[in-house]
Amino acid sequence: MVEDSNPILQDEWPDDHKSGVVAVIGRPNVGKSTLINAILGQKIAIATPKPQTTRRTQMGIYTIQQAQMMLVDTPGLHKARNRMGEYMMNEAEFALRDADVNLWILDTSEPPSAADGYIAQTLKDLAPNIPLVLALNKIDQHQGDDYSAFTQLIEHERAYPISALKGDGIEALVNHLIDLLPEGPRYYPVDQVSDVTMRFIAAEIIREKVMMNTEQEIPHAVAVEIFDYKDNEARTNIDAIIYVERDSQKGIVIGKGGSMIKQIGTQARHEIMDTIERPVHLDLRVKVLKNWRTNESFMRRVGYRFPKKEDK
Repeated sequence: MVEDSNPILQDEWPDDHKSGVVAVIGRPNVGKSTLINAILGQKIAIATPKPQTTRRTQMGIYTIQQAQMMLVDTPGLHKARNRMGEYMMNEAEFALRDADVNLWILDTSEPPSAADGYIAQTLKDLAPNIPLVLALNKIDQHQGDDYSAFTQLIEHERAYPISALKGDGIEALVNHLIDLLPEGPRYYPVDQVSDVTMRFIAAEIIREKVMMNTEQEIPHAVAVEIFDYKDNEARTNIDAIIYVERDSQKGIVIGKGGSMIKQIGTQARHEIMDTIERPVHLDLRVKVLKNWRTNESFMRRVGYRFPKKEDK
């Protein structure tokens, strides 16, 4: 986490207090969620090596005495191929149009791709007047110190070489982002670090464990619904359903003799317990719902938010 020079936060903020929204954008799997978690010093967004892990925007709230910065973790910008893809693109595009600052994460471990060119054009079309900062991520995997192939993609305020995983360069980046924010009040309590519920976080943790433990075809076909979430004096009880699209996928998630679902459940339960700091009982079931990624009513039910037609 980036250190605050005055870590004891006061309820009142100074007259020159800054606050605003930073949309964190980039193509899939470039380290957006990892960077947000690193800035906040705790995990609020799941991060896996699988592309398109993030499916909807969620906000991390970074608060110091002189500023409050809302970091919006967006789905990776890409050309949509189905209803889920359209949904993810809508989420990302709305975020970058409404932000006070856009932060574009670029993966410097490989040369810029056609997908990066697509993002550059999207930024030019949708957010030409919003300050843009580049974060040149994965510098520990970049050969040399020439980043001109990335910085020439688009006009920008400044570019910062960083390693989100190791924490290198993040403090300077955060300080510059805060400098670009407008003056404004503190919108969230000092101890709030996210805009999502624990119910949502639990579902995301379960989905992350499915993605990390199963084969390549499974991650994109998985949705998680928290069927019941109850706190009592002794523990938190969570009943969740893992949805896949085919019977063969269900078999993979369950595993031989239930071994895979047991492993997923154990890992998810431990992480949820660490997050909420109390005992957890987690019950998981696996169901098949064919083509759920084209089923808008189901997607709404499990937490995906679609804009009205006229808002597009």
